[in-house]
Amino acid sequence: MKIGVDYYPEHWDKALWEEDASLMKKTGVSVVRLAEFAWSRLEPREGEFDFSWLDEVIELFSSKGIEVVLCTPTNCPPLWLYEKYPNAVQTGRDGRKIAIGIRGHRCYNDPDFLRLADRIVDLLTSRYKDNKAVVAWQIDNELEANFCFCETCTGRYREWLKEKYQTLENINKAYKNNVWSGEYSSWNQVNPPFGSYNYAWFNPAYMLDFNRFASDDAIEYIKRQRDIIRKNCPDVKITTNTWFCEKMIDFYREFSELDFVSYDNYPTTKLPENPEECYSHAFHLDLMRGIKKQNFWVMEQLSGGMGSWAPMSRMPSPGMINGYSLQAFAHGADTVVHFRWRTAVGGAEMHWHGLIDHSNVPSRRFFEFKELCKTAKALEDLRGSEIKSEVAILYSADSEYAFKIQPQTDTMYYLEQLKLLHNAFLKLGVNVDIVSEKDSFEGYKVIAAPELYVADEFVAKRLYAAAENGASVILTNRCGVKDNHNNCIMSPLPTVFRTLVGASVEEYDPIGYDSVDIRFADGEVFKAKQWCDIINPETAEPIAFYDGDYFKGKCAAAKNNVKKGTAFYIGTVGEKKLYQKIVKEALELSGVDFIEGIPDGIEITTRESQNKKVWFIFNNTDKEKSFELFGKTLTLKPFEMKIQRA
Repeated sequence: MKIGVDYYPEHWDKALWEEDASLMKKTGVSVVRLAEFAWSRLEPREGEFDFSWLDEVIELFSSKGIEVVLCTPTNCPPLWLYEKYPNAVQTGRDGRKIAIGIRGHRCYNDPDFLRLADRIVDLLTSRYKDNKAVVAWQIDNELEANFCFCETCTGRYREWLKEKYQTLENINKAYKNNVWSGEYSSWNQVNPPFGSYNYAWFNPAYMLDFNRFASDDAIEYIKRQRDIIRKNCPDVKITTNTWFCEKMIDFYREFSELDFVSYDNYPTTKLPENPEECYSHAFHLDLMRGIKKQNFWVMEQLSGGMGSWAPMSRMPSPGMINGYSLQAFAHGADTVVHFRWRTAVGGAEMHWHGLIDHSNVPSRRFFEFKELCKTAKALEDLRGSEIKSEVAILYSADSEYAFKIQPQTDTMYYLEQLKLLHNAFLKLGVNVDIVSEKDSFEGYKVIAAPELYVADEFVAKRLYAAAENGASVILTNRCGVKDNHNNCIMSPLPTVFRTLVGASVEEYDPIGYDSVDIRFADGEVFKAKQWCDIINPETAEPIAFYDGDYFKGKCAAAKNNVKKGTAFYIGTVGEKKLYQKIVKEALELSGVDFIEGIPDGIEITTRESQNKKVWFIFNNTDKEKSFELFGKTLTLKPFEMKIQRA
């Protein structure tokens, strides 16, 4: 396993470079990431290039045996570029160029920007193509889907629609544009969602396609840079760093033609007071591993308190620097790169803390990081080892877009039930892959498919086949609501999944902030919130009933036998223990091994290679925990990770 840091030599006096590189070597740093925001230093004026400082830095780290990840610096073009080529600046929804001054202002499609971006990427990769210290390239930085509203991007949006639908008549039919006289009669009438309206006011079918286009367009931008890098550096791995943002790219498509996934991982430094909140970043990490079903990198890892556009957060408590990084390894990271080596003394991120603070004196966090480097070195034999999972949770980019376009009820959001189900599996010590609903389900004995809001008959058929062959399938409310155009399906919910779950929905009530009890046959009672499907069991067996409101006594959850397997349907959003109860039964029915009695906040995962199996046991709480595991008593301090080899 490798530990690295993000480093910005262009921010510091050259006299610090040798000092920093030597201390990194002494501390155990294996890799540094460089240059993702350094375009103005590499090309201070158009056509005038200065790579000498970067040559010197790379040689310095190479001499210390520290590997380098180089970035294409295209997230932050120099101000001269925007001054000379103003159309390179993104256009906002109001039709005006956005104000520059921070970062990420570039339009992915502007010809001048692309010409200059291509040139700097080509020059960089050509210069360092034979440098053995450079082990990977990162494309741009934290890319988002393309929500630029300039004429060029509008033209690309129209071309995207023409390729998909061929004619305006087909678009009008797909979008049901006869509502509100929205029918197109000219391609010039087809525009992105300009104006200040909430997106929920726009036609949902149109908005879903715009989100798909915005994602695809960003992916084309990634591919453009990938092709240049691949041409010059055919043997070097290529990635880009992603995160959970408002304008999400479809992760699975984004990384489909890159070599590995990279994620920017910032777990909370202040644990929530509400015990029902799922705060563990194990969910995010399992999703990142599930994108390509292979190990990944963390390209930015929490190193200190965060503060920039928001007030500063709490500093990481003792154990967090070590524990959160080891948690990433436990869930499939092979390399964890910390943001950042030094806390910036200037710029907007001067309070987004790194490992060495403004004092320039190594402190508690730094020494904890030093111990982490030793631990990671001792785990080097696990690099490339696998996380084997018999359980999958399905993630749908379309459903996430659709939830954001049309919020369902107060406080309800797409990822919540995915996290609740993931937490239930985690509570039972079960490895989980979070995969696209378009992926193969082969090899999974339990498949959770929460909130497949945008329904796909092909997915429904594959889930049914998995259940027929012995899998346990778990569906929830808000499955099967919309077709692939984001129009409501005129059929009883859960529409295409009705045969699988053996039930239909009589009616539903978006209860929002209200709550209602639901009671299981064994007498256990749980709180339900946000949403209540009143279920009509057909071939299914009711397993829980509402114990309040006008639908008291009606079915709240059911299970259906499907040849060798079982399908569960949860009609509400419940508390954690509700999901744990159903997940446990699903695991038992499918013959998946699990561990009972794991205390809240303890996470147990395994990695395997050849004849080696390693258990990662993590206390993701701020309290000491003692418990029995495999016949032994374990005591873990807050955020402590214990690693046991089989």
